[in-house]
Amino acid sequence: MAGFAIYESPFGPVRMDYEGDVLLRLRTVEPTKERGEPTELTKKVFSQLQEYFSGQRQTFDFPYELRGTEFQKKVWAALETIPYGQTRSYREIAQAVGNPKTVRAVGAANGKNPMWIVVPCHRVVGTNGTLTGYAGGIDMKRRLLELEQQVLKRNGESS
Repeated sequence: MAGFAIYESPFGPVRMDYEGDVLLRLRTVEPTKERGEPTELTKKVFSQLQEYFSGQRQTFDFPYELRGTEFQKKVWAALETIPYGQTRSYREIAQAVGNPKTVRAVGAANGKNPMWIVVPCHRVVGTNGTLTGYAGGIDMKRRLLELEQQVLKRNGESS
């Protein structure tokens, strides 16, 4: 059964598209009265997101599937290796997928990431460390990175 559910988060409404017991897409959306059909899966996802937002969770353990081109999947797999609270440049991701000349293609794949926060595209920055391009906007990217830094400091960890 395919469906969706929408929950409210500190970053606005979050839409979860699922098929059976697998999440296919997680993203922020414009405010709407629609709520879709919550399931045990979407409740678990939202609970884990709330834990992330409150600084109690750094990784996620619900079932999800990333659908895209082979190149996009390589990029998303590289994003999943970026540790909590750290960043990597688009160039570093291009090198990680085996082709340092694909920086722009990495940026495009990053922008198509279907799994907001879970596949941490917010941790990718410009080569000089500047915050660049993010589907949710630079302010949201900054807030997510600051949240992770605050949690690491509170826990006495370094990034």
